[in-house]
Amino acid sequence: MRYRVPHLAPVQWHTAVIEVEKSQFLTWVCHAPDKVAFDTLLDAAKAAHPNASHHCTAFIAGPPGEQTHIGFSDDGEPGGTAGRPMYQALHGSGLGEVGCVVIRYFGGTKLGTGGLARAYAQAVNAGLEALPTREVIEREYYQLNVSFAHEAIVRTWCDEQQIPVQQADYDSDGVRLTIGWPRDTPLALETLENRLKMPLSIHKAS
Repeated sequence: MRYRVPHLAPVQWHTAVIEVEKSQFLTWVCHAPDKVAFDTLLDAAKAAHPNASHHCTAFIAGPPGEQTHIGFSDDGEPGGTAGRPMYQALHGSGLGEVGCVVIRYFGGTKLGTGGLARAYAQAVNAGLEALPTREVIEREYYQLNVSFAHEAIVRTWCDEQQIPVQQADYDSDGVRLTIGWPRDTPLALETLENRLKMPLSIHKAS
């Protein structure tokens, strides 16, 4: 599976601001590979805006379609008017590993339940509009046993194919290279074997 995630460093937020009927909605977005990263975002948002009316939240701490490591909160807004619309906006974006907080400063005009839901969804979409992203590729790991003389050839081939070499273990017989193969692509090492002019010893990493 391949999907896009926020291209943000840990403890780095992407922000946006919208105004609806004099209420300000400040959106903070983070890369959330786990709930800890999202909690760090929420703590930072509350510390930066302690006097805000609400700190509403939504996160998907996994790939798109993740059903276990997700969450959302209305933080005092009427039930279903903030967290769920925020989550639906994140889900609809197709992004994974993403979390957001929408900080609301009440402007004095009540928006009603429908108006609130639209405003919170709009705030998340504004935060995602210019969000930098990168692709994540889910991988299976395989170990290739090669001689010292062939290591450089294998590494060069892996670089050309954009296959990461995750680990190298050396012993007296040679080197065992652990490579990350895209899970959505059948394993195909024939071109590498042709380059080496010999079959490879291949094992799935445990």
